[in-house]
Amino acid sequence: MKIMDILVKDAVILDLDSQDKPAVLERLAKAVAGAEPGLDADRLLQVLVERENLQSTGIGDGVAIPHGKLPGLSKLLAGFARSPRGVDFSSIDGQPTYLFFLLVVPEHSGGMHLKALARISRFFRDAGFRKALMEAESREDVLRAIEEEDAKF
Repeated sequence: MKIMDILVKDAVILDLDSQDKPAVLERLAKAVAGAEPGLDADRLLQVLVERENLQSTGIGDGVAIPHGKLPGLSKLLAGFARSPRGVDFSSIDGQPTYLFFLLVVPEHSGGMHLKALARISRFFRDAGFRKALMEAESREDVLRAIEEEDAKF
């Protein structure tokens, strides 16, 4: 599975101005839902908030991977956002979060969900990849960085 195959390109946000976790989740949900016909932003937000209430998806190193399973969804979808100022996302390292990669999967996705999360996590372990995303000047730069990382694995 390639991340570029599931990334909603119109849901790439370079200058996220949200100041807290709920606002970040709302902005990401609206971006993905706005680019995918039939996807309800409020329902997606509810799923993301429920997941965050279990445990923060802030994985450290300035990265969070909010995710959830959505009934009625037919395919995996992803979105990306970058906050130049950083957001307190209750990350495991206690540091601000700058890079957000949203993953939403069908309710009964089974192993696909875990494979996608593992792949995204692997990408973000690469400091060069994180740096490329932080320095990206355009959506095309973000897409190119993801494509290059996709090609490594």
